[in-house]
Amino acid sequence: MKLSIIVPCYNEELALPFFFEETEKVIQSMDVEREYIFVNDGSTDKTLEVLKSLNSAQPNIVHYVDFSRNFGKEAALYAGLVYSSGDLITVMDADLQDPPELLPEMYNLIMNESFDCVGTRRADRSGEPAIRSFFANQFYKLINKISQTEMVNGARDFRLMTRQMVDSILKLSEYNRFSKGLFSWVGFKTTYLSYENKERVAGETSWSFWSLFKYSIEGIINFSNAPLLISAWMGVVSFVISIIMMIFIIVRTIIFGNETSGWTSMLAIILLIGGIQLLGIGILGQYVGKIYLEVKKRPIYLIREIDKEKGHELW
Repeated sequence: MKLSIIVPCYNEELALPFFFEETEKVIQSMDVEREYIFVNDGSTDKTLEVLKSLNSAQPNIVHYVDFSRNFGKEAALYAGLVYSSGDLITVMDADLQDPPELLPEMYNLIMNESFDCVGTRRADRSGEPAIRSFFANQFYKLINKISQTEMVNGARDFRLMTRQMVDSILKLSEYNRFSKGLFSWVGFKTTYLSYENKERVAGETSWSFWSLFKYSIEGIINFSNAPLLISAWMGVVSFVISIIMMIFIIVRTIIFGNETSGWTSMLAIILLIGGIQLLGIGILGQYVGKIYLEVKKRPIYLIREIDKEKGHELW
């Protein structure tokens, strides 16, 4: 069996030597061939130089793909899947928050229990800011209520998959990608291993609260049309309320006569309805924007450089 290890990299020059050393210790104890595919996602530090050094030392094992700019982790992950050639494929972060020591157990579950995918999930969110943990938990509760695709709370991208499953994922060549949802959407027999949360071995995370928030919005829009239904129902409710208010005003005018009072309440109602309309338009705009990006058919990523060994295999 050949194992492909896909590692998206963005400013990971400090973590990469530790990652490669620790992962090699584990992989060499397994009865598999191996290839590393590092995808440099437009790093601004010396990540590419480190990758070239690793490739020079072991050109048959270590490969790298260098993007022309930063396209995001989703694009890097997809590129790694495209260039992988293994019978089994794993996706890992370079910061060692995805513990390599789980790989032998994941391998045994696929080989002996006939699983197509063994994923990982954090047993807790220790070491993470409380506000981030709260919103993360709320996101998973929300997405599992409004989407037909189930997503496991705390699930990581770190997983071991069969070639059949990866080939199925590669058929989903959409521009707007949310891998956690895509991994679940394709199905296949999957199980999860839990582990304690780990700190980065070196460097700093590129994921801020705002970037995670935008990423969660991507997931909701890509895997649910519930926001569109909510905006439609808000329109229905505001219409019904406006009819009731019109009847109330007409009846009051007939009984008490036409008064000039009530301008404040009328202004509040106008602002309420206007706000609901703008909210609905904004939600619709998000979906239209995604359609716009899809129909332009732009590539998910562009490559500036690829190592000679992998390039020779491809071309």
